[in-house]
Amino acid sequence: MSDPRPTLEAVAAHAGVSRATVSRVVNGASGVRESVREKVQRAVADLGYVPNSAARSLVTRRTGAVAVIIAEPERRVFTDPFFAQQLRGISRELSDHDTQLLLVLVEQARDYDRIGRYLAGGHVDGALMFSLHRADPLPAMAAASDLPTVFGGRPGWPGAEDDPELLFVDTDNRDGARQAVGHLLESGRRRIAVITGPLDQTSASDRLEGYRDALASAVAAGTLPADAELIAQGDFTAEGGERAMAELLDARPDLDAVFAGSDLMANGALRTLRARGRRVPEDVAVVGYDDMEQAHWSEPPLTTVHQEVEDMGRLMARLLLRRLGLVPGEPPAPVVTPARLVVRGSS
Repeated sequence: MSDPRPTLEAVAAHAGVSRATVSRVVNGASGVRESVREKVQRAVADLGYVPNSAARSLVTRRTGAVAVIIAEPERRVFTDPFFAQQLRGISRELSDHDTQLLLVLVEQARDYDRIGRYLAGGHVDGALMFSLHRADPLPAMAAASDLPTVFGGRPGWPGAEDDPELLFVDTDNRDGARQAVGHLLESGRRRIAVITGPLDQTSASDRLEGYRDALASAVAAGTLPADAELIAQGDFTAEGGERAMAELLDARPDLDAVFAGSDLMANGALRTLRARGRRVPEDVAVVGYDDMEQAHWSEPPLTTVHQEVEDMGRLMARLLLRRLGLVPGEPPAPVVTPARLVVRGSS
């Protein structure tokens, strides 16, 4: 049985142009008059022609796909709304430019070998990587495969700050934390704890530094004692927030505020405070970070630091598309978006 799919030759005959002209139009090449390009596109639509992606990739050296690599296990990715928002922004931007998203997760250490082979195999045009930890091998894998890459979050591995080609998108985590703790100080709180994320991630370490900045200003002003730090480490999950809040209350039952480095950890902290009979905000004020939807649902509604998570995903994808030459504009450069405190009932 003959193949019923229309060929390049059939499109060329229908449009009244050469096969080479059709090939240039289909592959997005320049040098074709707009009137001819429109004629070919009409013929493609009339005949229902679908380009052979394998053949096209041989000509353009493009796969039409981008790997989105999240250095977290499935359970974390599919239960944390932060990742859903960021992926939505990435997906929309890539779809707008006819590029496929391929999601890659790191479930365990042995996955790195598989991911490294995949990146080196020419299966994708570029990569977006986020939720990286300081010793993560993924950046080195991308560099070794010479794969254009954009990172989510300020890179923290050795030498990253000295790489002029490195692209990333982040929010001003340090300033966001300063705003959160400054708000608690201004509202009269004096025994302010912090629940950090994993400190081998720059978002967590930057938020801790912002907490310390705000406390240092209060110490310098004479409104706080020099040993005012109350720190417990979480893991950006609600369960981690519950455990860290319990640890803080056991150590300092008189604390009157907590800044949690994510909304999930803040909601976990709220659960522990309720279980311990502490009223929020009367006894303990709580501030989170991210401004996810659950910040509105919590009881009381959560004061938190807002970051444009979906837009950050779009920006990551746009920077990569620009580096690949698929989107016009100025040469791509790292982007740091502002953070903004949103005050609600928990503080």
